Amino acid sequence: MATNRRKASRAKKEETNWQERVIQIRRVSKVVKGGKKLSFRAIVVVGNERGQVGVGVGKASDVIGAVKKGVADGKKHLIEIPITKSNSIPHPINGTGGGAKVMMRPAAPGTGVIAGGAVRTVLELAGVRNILAKQLGSNNPLNNARAAVNALSTLQTFGEVAEDRGIPIENLYI
Repeated sequence: MATNRRKASRAKKEETNWQERVIQIRRVSKVVKGGKKLSFRAIVVVGNERGQVGVGVGKASDVIGAVKKGVADGKKHLIEIPITKSNSIPHPINGTGGGAKVMMRPAAPGTGVIAGGAVRTVLELAGVRNILAKQLGSNNPLNNARAAVNALSTLQTFGEVAEDRGIPIENLYI
């Protein structure tokens, strides 16, 4: 009986380390035979601030239901990102999502997260503390969040690059 309690408390601890932030809630309508049917779309970013982050979209007839669906969708689309010792990214990277482009560069310790809008939220929930980022093209929050996730998903560590090339890490810069 005591083991069941421990399992339950452990499951609760695992659930609580996920943070979720709503980027946008938008009222959308669909024209049907009887008139207009109103519903809500919620864009949610889910992350554990330790290298995992996901963007989800949920639609429902009420805001709370849309946010819940968005969180579930975000957890389905989680990505793992490498974070350096200085809480930054290993190398400069670009990402695209729809008409949005995002440019990211690693920054020195103490710089902070220099980014705007949805990209800032994605980076903070991913656990990145020092980074320079710029949104280019669209200012649509969903496309910018997806562009940020796209960029972060293509990051590689120095060890991975050296392994792909079949050389030791020491010879990477020679």
